[in-house]
Amino acid sequence: MLKFAKTRFKRGATDAEREKLKQELFTFKKTVEHGFPHRPSAVAFDPEMKLLAIGTRSGLIKIYGQPGVEFSARHSVESQIIRLFFLPNEGRLISLLDDNSLHLWEVNIKDGKSVLEEVKDFSLEGRLKKISVCCLPSTQEHLFLGTEGGNIYLLDVKTFQLLDHIIYQDVVMQNVPDDYKANPGAVEAIAEHPTDSNKLLIGYNRGLIVLWDNKSCNAEQTYVAPQVPPQLESLAWHRSGDQFMSAHADGSYCIWNSADASKPAQNATIPYGPFPCKAINKIQWLTTKSEPFIAFSGGMPRASYGDRHCVTVMQGKTHVVFDFTSRVVDFFTIGDTDRECEWDDPHTLVVLAEEELVLMDLQSEGWPTFRMPYLSSLHSSAITCSSVQTNVPDQLWDKIVAAGDTQMAANHTSREWPIEGGSVLSETPASKDLLLTGHEDGSVRFWDVSTPALRLLYKLDTKAYLSTHDDSEVVAAADAGEEDWPPFRKVGTFDPYSDDPRLGVQKIMLCPWSGTLVLAGTAGQVVLMDMNTEEAEVDLEVTTVNIVNDRDGFVWKGHDSLTPRSTTVKVPAGFQAKHLVQCTPPASVTALANHSENQLLAIGTSHGFSIFDYLQKKVILTKCTLNPNDLSATGESSMSRRKSLKKSLRESIRRLRKRGSRSTPSKKEAKPRVEAVPTTDLDAPEKGEEAAAPVQRLVEARQPDGDMASMVRCLVFAETFLREGASAGLSLWAGTNSGGIFVYSVTMPEADKREEEDVVAELGKEVQLKHRAPVVALSVMDGSNVPLPDPMDVKHERADAPNMNGTHTVVVASEEQFKVFTLPRLKEKTKYKLTAKEGVRVRKVGFTQYRSRSDEKHVEQHLSLVTNVGDFLVFSVPQLRRQVQHTCMRKEDINGITSTIFTRDGEAFFLLSPSELQRCTLSARVAVEPLCMLELPEGARPAPPPEPEPEPEVTAEAEGEGEKTEEEKPASEDETEEAPAEEAVAPEKPESEHEAEGVLADIQKTLENTSILDSTADESKDSVGDITLDDIKDYIASKEGPDEDSADKPAVDEAPKEEAGAEEQVNSTQDAVTENAVTTDSEQTEGGIVANDEVPTIKTTGLKEDDQEDQQASEPLQELRITEGDDDK
Repeated sequence: MLKFAKTRFKRGATDAEREKLKQELFTFKKTVEHGFPHRPSAVAFDPEMKLLAIGTRSGLIKIYGQPGVEFSARHSVESQIIRLFFLPNEGRLISLLDDNSLHLWEVNIKDGKSVLEEVKDFSLEGRLKKISVCCLPSTQEHLFLGTEGGNIYLLDVKTFQLLDHIIYQDVVMQNVPDDYKANPGAVEAIAEHPTDSNKLLIGYNRGLIVLWDNKSCNAEQTYVAPQVPPQLESLAWHRSGDQFMSAHADGSYCIWNSADASKPAQNATIPYGPFPCKAINKIQWLTTKSEPFIAFSGGMPRASYGDRHCVTVMQGKTHVVFDFTSRVVDFFTIGDTDRECEWDDPHTLVVLAEEELVLMDLQSEGWPTFRMPYLSSLHSSAITCSSVQTNVPDQLWDKIVAAGDTQMAANHTSREWPIEGGSVLSETPASKDLLLTGHEDGSVRFWDVSTPALRLLYKLDTKAYLSTHDDSEVVAAADAGEEDWPPFRKVGTFDPYSDDPRLGVQKIMLCPWSGTLVLAGTAGQVVLMDMNTEEAEVDLEVTTVNIVNDRDGFVWKGHDSLTPRSTTVKVPAGFQAKHLVQCTPPASVTALANHSENQLLAIGTSHGFSIFDYLQKKVILTKCTLNPNDLSATGESSMSRRKSLKKSLRESIRRLRKRGSRSTPSKKEAKPRVEAVPTTDLDAPEKGEEAAAPVQRLVEARQPDGDMASMVRCLVFAETFLREGASAGLSLWAGTNSGGIFVYSVTMPEADKREEEDVVAELGKEVQLKHRAPVVALSVMDGSNVPLPDPMDVKHERADAPNMNGTHTVVVASEEQFKVFTLPRLKEKTKYKLTAKEGVRVRKVGFTQYRSRSDEKHVEQHLSLVTNVGDFLVFSVPQLRRQVQHTCMRKEDINGITSTIFTRDGEAFFLLSPSELQRCTLSARVAVEPLCMLELPEGARPAPPPEPEPEPEVTAEAEGEGEKTEEEKPASEDETEEAPAEEAVAPEKPESEHEAEGVLADIQKTLENTSILDSTADESKDSVGDITLDDIKDYIASKEGPDEDSADKPAVDEAPKEEAGAEEQVNSTQDAVTENAVTTDSEQTEGGIVANDEVPTIKTTGLKEDDQEDQQASEPLQELRITEGDDDK
């Protein structure tokens, strides 16, 4: 017994220490979102602080400055952001949502860094008050809100409340012709006068334009002309203020003289007429020292180019139509001039499209685009796979960067990035991390993920080496060319259309030491590439690998393979192809392994796997994993009617058994009985079964003839022990979709005979898991329980040599279980049945190391995974004990779950949306997140307005009498609010506002719970006196019943009678009573008798208009008078 107690005590202490150590090793945090915001809907720019803000349809706001400066926040409600407005040089932002609400945001400092926070909000309610357009004037004091009802409201930016001043449509329309008075439509555009901030151009939907003087509240000019198209879209002032431009729904624009409202200065111009055109959504008129700029979006001919998304820029004879592949959301220009300058001088055009952000340099010749340091379009072509390479050597990194700079120099400007606000607080990263993404169009992009700013380094295209069936069409289109008008120029990188889906990249492997890159595609093609710093001409060698050569009856009914180009291909510096391996049948490559030291490549498909020696360019081994009786291997996944019927009957019987187990027990049964029914890995226990359910679920073994059972899921090269007494040797491990594991021993020739003698591969072991779940990952552990490192990392001293003295183990991770086997006997050591215990399945696995946050020398090896419900789990290896579990994604987010990849240091990446990559960390030590600061100039933000103090309205007569009262006696102790200095009566202020509010609440509650007002409604007004709070309480007590001590107290109604002029005093005092204060201008005497001869008043404070109306209805008499001689009171 004593031994058991000692063991339990020791275990408790150990568990406490382990929990403390877990806090040093593990955490979970979503650190940064890489890429382009999904579904953007609004954009804004701060010209003073050089900040860019983007709002999305889901209510997300992101603010960007220089690379590494990023703030983000989300509205409390998921609603589309319509407009964004920066308050320049204040670090504040106003957002307008689709629900007609406005929100004020501030960048504030918290925990040593800047964060974006919402501070105020305001909603405008009413159908006719739906906001159609907003305008922030240069004064930044208020925001003009144009509505669909035609009125314009002014929102005070400081208080974030509406001003009383409203620009009513009826007032604006006084001098308007009768044709437009009927219904001018919603307010479509508001533009501030460039030289006079009191004047506005107001444009209505039906084409009416009014020059409004907000100071004098007068319409100076009304611009109406019969020849002008009716529907208005946008307005733009000339810098001088003498002219302005209006854009219309028929694709035309007009120029007006502001002083002449009779007709336009020029007739309406349709740039791409005369045929019907689409509307010009927005227009800008910008002056320079030479020719002015005219920029507008839309306006394309409906019939021929109505599906184009364009922004046109014209300057003199230069005319360019920037063509985008996604809808244009908004655009604006950036210039370094202020309001006092004579010219606009724009130097950058910024266009926000639905799928990308593009900046054009308007100062350089040809108007080239800027290279994006962040906000790159990750999904230029749909992402099909990804891979992360951490701690890339400097030599390879510099070559990739140099190749990318040369590649992009021809198409981008050399000017610096114009959005440069904020400052970065994080230090320069010590590790250089690389993210490689494979795309549907056959391209591979190299991204720098060392910092929060995702930057494109280099782009590689495999299409240059392969011929597709669309090549002839592309050549024909290029020969034909496009028409010279309109002068289109393709900009941006987003291209959702793939020439051939067979080009899609499915697997990527990069050896950072040898510079070997292996890319596997959808049609069974595997391209081997090497890094070359010089331009070269490549003659691609091709090797065909027939994986199903031993299956005579096999017939492939899928797509054909791609044809390699027969001619010499001229490729620039960077990764250049040196060999192509074509698998037959041309099924998609599902697994890949590369052993760079021995130059061996393992390729797996849905039919089997093969080993290829790319030094000798020979096929060493092919293994077909097809079941001879598996009919689905013919390229079609159809199932026979007999199998389908058996499966359907089996599932029906299972459902009936489960239904019977949940049925109501009979009366004879003392306890409910639940049968233990075998369930599949996705079946969860019902509520009624939880009490009697076993600890583990019974998981059915999968049928060997299921769909895609032959698919190879993972391939691993490992140097370990496969035979008793033999030395360690190179081996290949292959796991299949049916739970099969094939282990091949690979014999390498001596180093000096490597190029002459062949590599030999022999089957060493074959294992079949009983539950037949797909094998997701394999890893061989050395004698110290550390995964075997890459031999190239050991050679370059980036990793320690493996321990070859102890017992090696292999970790097998299937979709349902984890198992650890000892080598070479493959004896089971430990296992964990994940699906049986928790009802979830494994989707992606990574073998990671976790280093302690406080002790750099303490490192643990663990297995990290993501399940089919979006949870991240970490298990120790080889003990297979769960360490942490965190929910990261919704179980419906299939793309996010299947795209998850783990790094060696405990970070993870997954697709948050088609254009965003979420980065998160499970390690307490490793985290890459934005750490930045936005420094505001002193006095940039106006001081917050003081809270308004209600002031009672006092007439002259009452004010005079109040002064007299103040001189005669001090203020009452029961008063709850301090009057302004100019008021005659100044009651004492309580110690705090909370105390005053408490006293007021008591008074209001007392009034609501009593009928004093009703009982005194008909009292005589001949004699009155001031009533204090104690008087009210005494009166309530007298109404409820006689008190024993009431005889000792003087009656309230025994107050002395007033003078003859008391009634006039009452009337004058009543005029001074307001609904916004509580005053009791009396002094209480001994025994509770009121010794003041003024009218007692009780007033309410802090009530809104609606509350005041309700109170006035329920309390018709606001005065409480106690009259002498009313003994029955």
